[in-house]
Amino acid sequence: MRDFFLLPFLLCFCGVFLIDQAIKWFFLLSEYTFEGNVISLILVFNKGVAFSLLAFLQEWLKYLQIVLLVGIFVFLWRHQTILKAHLYPLGIIFGAGASNILDRFIHGGVVDYVYWHYLFNFAIFNFADAMINIGVVIIFYQIFLRKTKSKSR
Repeated sequence: MRDFFLLPFLLCFCGVFLIDQAIKWFFLLSEYTFEGNVISLILVFNKGVAFSLLAFLQEWLKYLQIVLLVGIFVFLWRHQTILKAHLYPLGIIFGAGASNILDRFIHGGVVDYVYWHYLFNFAIFNFADAMINIGVVIIFYQIFLRKTKSKSR
């Protein structure tokens, strides 16, 4: 069973990747839009990263992101205690990141579609972006929970 320790990582990776791509293709093929009071659903291609930062890197951005994902995974592989401690959220984060990178190759930018505009205008984002944030929050929670458990002993 030791050989299958990456199974939760792979399941989360594939699940987030496939769900994200399915939602994006829905917006791409249906041209669906929705204008609401809090959020709007509108198709946008983000050429940069969060808040369109680094858009000036153009074609190089997708390759930089691949190098970063591979580099982080190599680090985690070499420090398997970290990887094993956070298999689920890391699978979520890597699946979402890979989905956004695929968008850059297929569509020339990341397919975004959720626009929050209640009380303030927020960047347009997608399911993968939300999953990356959720994965990070889970990791922080796991780290904090472990520290409080070890202090209580």
